[in-house]
Amino acid sequence: MKDMKWKTLSSEYLYKATWFTIRKDRCETPEKKIVDPYYVYEFPTWVTAVALTEDNQVVMVRQYRHALGETIFEIPGGCVDDTDASLQDAIARELLEETGYSFASFEYMGKISPNPSTNDNYMHMFLARGGKKTGEQQLDHNEEIEVYLFSIDELKQMLKENKIVQALHATCIFYALNKLGVLSY
Repeated sequence: MKDMKWKTLSSEYLYKATWFTIRKDRCETPEKKIVDPYYVYEFPTWVTAVALTEDNQVVMVRQYRHALGETIFEIPGGCVDDTDASLQDAIARELLEETGYSFASFEYMGKISPNPSTNDNYMHMFLARGGKKTGEQQLDHNEEIEVYLFSIDELKQMLKENKIVQALHATCIFYALNKLGVLSY
């Protein structure tokens, strides 16, 4: 296969913040074409999980998403922090903070890119099992999250009815349903 990787000739940061950075690159293709400007959005690494309780209920969250102007259902997840020793530690922390649930096991299901043409990060997907409520939510100052439990059949119906609009979360759910053997093609 042909090497199609571009060479970055220069980079300039246009905006830098904790959760979002914009970079302008000047690049050269293997065919010596110059691509200028090429904008890259830098984000932290993300984790998310389809989380099952001990009796196989799916733990979901509902929260307002300002960019859409809507309150939507999602699966729990968030950013990997510098204090997280691993991706699994990050999702375990996020699950506990957002839902108050702890989980007995985690299965890594891979990574996906939010948008490989602009974003530089990945979201890592997990299937968490054996969840039980062990505490209260520990939300950030700007979070207001409701926790809901759904059966796997109810989750599948939500997908069929397009009630899960967060594309990365829908993808993780499809991976989990396949892993659980309850997805038919």
